[in-house]
Amino acid sequence: MGGVAEGEALVSACKISFLGGIDPKTGVVVDPSLDIFGESVAGKVLVFEGGKGSTVGSYVIYQLKKHRKSPVAFVVRRADTIVAVGAIIAEIPTVELPHGEIKSGEEVLVNGTEGFVELRR
Repeated sequence: MGGVAEGEALVSACKISFLGGIDPKTGVVVDPSLDIFGESVAGKVLVFEGGKGSTVGSYVIYQLKKHRKSPVAFVVRRADTIVAVGAIIAEIPTVELPHGEIKSGEEVLVNGTEGFVELRR
């Protein structure tokens, strides 16, 4: 998904099921199996492996945006259908690439239009 956003990175080494994994009204990660359990994705650059689970996850991403609790951008190792559709309908800039160098708390610029991510160190 095109667009440009900047924000603090929230990094997960896991695939995320948005349906049941993140509360769409609060943006808080509610799946205790995730390494970012209890964290909020609201206003963050969510860096993660990819989506999993139900295709309703795309709608959960949209609901996050509707409730103003969505990430400002996604950096994903593999943008599967769930993540891609969710990013498109919620208009969340998304870049697909390995992300081993990004750490939680770092400021990140995501340019989904040109397809790059830049650390703001």
